Amino acid sequence: MINAPKIIMASLILAMVPACSSELSKEEQEILDARIADEKQPTSLTAIVQDQPELSTATTMVGLSGIAHEYQNDGPFTAFTANNDAFNKMDADRLKGLMNPDNKAELVKIAKFGLANGSMTSADIIKAIADGGGTAEIMTLEGSAIKASMDGDKIILEDGAGNKATIVKGDIPSSNGTLHIIDTVLMPG
Repeated sequence: MINAPKIIMASLILAMVPACSSELSKEEQEILDARIADEKQPTSLTAIVQDQPELSTATTMVGLSGIAHEYQNDGPFTAFTANNDAFNKMDADRLKGLMNPDNKAELVKIAKFGLANGSMTSADIIKAIADGGGTAEIMTLEGSAIKASMDGDKIILEDGAGNKATIVKGDIPSSNGTLHIIDTVLMPG
């Protein structure tokens, strides 16, 4: 004699076993892997800069200056950071001199000149340029201003000595600001 309620109960229990299994489907595993990867991504402006391979020279210089630790949890900031190609355009002796620990004060000034209070996206900078009648001044943590203007659809930044940089990769978000990668090293006046 077959006991129908017991067969139905056993079938239900067996049907539930896969739902309780520790194995994930391929799609579920991909979703989990993506979430774990997102959690491991750098979040602070300092970590984002350090995570950009084309900013290794700037990372070294900021590290030598010591301001990375000072500002890593503050903000929000807008960072204008020169890529490796920008540093390669500099005079080799000048660059070597900047890397000397005896020049820490100058490195601090240069690093702070690349930072502004507040998080400004490209759209914010473009609006400030338009509101300023074609130019905008962005005050830096160093105390000097960077002049911003447009050349077609490109944002051009100029330091007090007339060095001009183009934002080549902008709007990289972080937990405490926005990073813009530039193609020329800007120096405080």
